[in-house]
Amino acid sequence: MPKPNILYIHSHDTGRYLQPYGHAIPTPNLQRLAERGALFRRAYCAAPTCSPSRAALLTGQTAHSAGMLGLANRGFVLGDFSQHIIHTLKAVGYTSALAGIQHLTNAQFHRGAEAVGYDQVLTTDHSQAHTAAVDFIRSAPAEPFWLTVGFFETHREYPLEHDVNPAYVQPPLGLPDRPRIRQDMANYIAMAQILDDKIGQVLAALDESGIRENTLVIYTTDHGLAFPGMKCNLNDAGIGVALIMQGAGLFSGGSVVDAMVSHIDIFPTICDLLDIESPAWLQGTSILPLLRGETDAIRDEVFAEVNYHAAYEPKRAVRSERYKYIRRYDNRESPVLSNIDDGLAKTELIEHGFAERAPAPEQLYDTFFDPTETLNLIDDADYASVLADMRARLDRWMRATDDPLLHGHIPVPPGTQLNDPDGLSPRDPFMAS
Repeated sequence: MPKPNILYIHSHDTGRYLQPYGHAIPTPNLQRLAERGALFRRAYCAAPTCSPSRAALLTGQTAHSAGMLGLANRGFVLGDFSQHIIHTLKAVGYTSALAGIQHLTNAQFHRGAEAVGYDQVLTTDHSQAHTAAVDFIRSAPAEPFWLTVGFFETHREYPLEHDVNPAYVQPPLGLPDRPRIRQDMANYIAMAQILDDKIGQVLAALDESGIRENTLVIYTTDHGLAFPGMKCNLNDAGIGVALIMQGAGLFSGGSVVDAMVSHIDIFPTICDLLDIESPAWLQGTSILPLLRGETDAIRDEVFAEVNYHAAYEPKRAVRSERYKYIRRYDNRESPVLSNIDDGLAKTELIEHGFAERAPAPEQLYDTFFDPTETLNLIDDADYASVLADMRARLDRWMRATDDPLLHGHIPVPPGTQLNDPDGLSPRDPFMAS
């Protein structure tokens, strides 16, 4: 049986706010993909910040193990490009191509996309990602191939002129129903529709080319929406991601998977699917046993981290089936506003005192009864044994992965462009590094 082509599609800042996850956000192409494939209801990223999230997925390990501690567009870079999945696939006959965003290196600071090692860099212009991908597919490329299609959507800035009426929009879960927040969400919905249309064009090219049946399509995003309390946060609104996979036999029929999976499980899944040896550095596990009906769960916990985004904000989390534990390492008495993208929702919250709300140094949530993670149980004696267990889980993971936070403050890499954690906006002047 021929090896399947792999089409990896990723978007910015989308979380699970899409039609296949039950939201009133029309994304019919992704809906059809889910109905033909497998939808993962409880998929999580390894780091809810753009470059570290992608690095974890594409190397199959934690962001800090991959050496990706911050944003490529701020000067951070993947530690070892040979660990990128395209090199493992190249060894078994795959060619690779990039259309759009890759976000693991940046030519302003290091080498550009060519450093990753793609056989073809079709374009790094995110506005042309879909057209470049369509042209590649229609060109009858050598098979099997890995094609990355990286979209800017649904990153801010959102379109301001569109047909989505904010009067009939539901704000993101956990945010107040206020006119400006509804408008912000309406703007997001308009961009999600643009994203879906572009994805639809790529999928249509697959169908027209006659290679859809021998192509595994993977769609996911890096982390939650670019709203306060979501992107760059370790609650489920920050680390919960859409994940839809379709093709290659098992990923079919509109199946829905409720088991927890992590982005770092995708690399080992592909190795399992191709029946090739997994590289020694992989830290995830194959999800194929879930699709084969061999087990109801492949992991007892998922882990996530933040180090640098626009500013330094070190924190770690572990999520079990029921509980979430978050630990901060910065002793802050106010939110890191420069790690929140500017927008109407942020303005609304700041005007109502958000900037004075101190983040808790430790947080424990019972996500079954408190799915929005609003009631911190850290001081509740009834949860003392749960807290001890979750603390121990996080400590074991940090030691097993040689987390740099075990050694104290993570140094600022020279030449990076960072904001003051006490600043207001990621657009503020950079600090000296």
